[in-house]
Amino acid sequence: MEPITTAVAAFSAIKAGVSAGKEIASLGKEIGKMFDAIDDVKNQHNKKKSSPFRSVNEEALDTFMQKQQAQDMEHNLREIIIYTRGLSAWQELIRLRGQIREERKAAERAAKKQRQETIEAIALWCAVVFGIVLVCGLVVWGYMYRNNML
Repeated sequence: MEPITTAVAAFSAIKAGVSAGKEIASLGKEIGKMFDAIDDVKNQHNKKKSSPFRSVNEEALDTFMQKQQAQDMEHNLREIIIYTRGLSAWQELIRLRGQIREERKAAERAAKKQRQETIEAIALWCAVVFGIVLVCGLVVWGYMYRNNML
């Protein structure tokens, strides 16, 4: 499913939930889906991907319209949260989103670094084992050669 479709569905669920009198806190899953979809739409727009089957203008307009629609939904969600919980709740939500995003990026960087270190350690150990096998093989070969066993 396209990110914009996911965002629209999540926003509709949020709107319906608020209209039905649900608390914003109980709509966390939908809000999360919507924010993820909005971020995906913005990332797609920023990537400027090209397709051989579409013109550049069509693709630019399509991603631009999806980005605008996502921004409109984010603005409407902002209004809902401010109306139901206050401006400080929206500001805290934005702060938490940024903080969690940075923590995830840091965790990804740490995992990537750990994988690289593991690969380097495995390569080093393979080189050491290969070197030991090579030296042992040369020693055995030399022993056999010297004793005319070959």
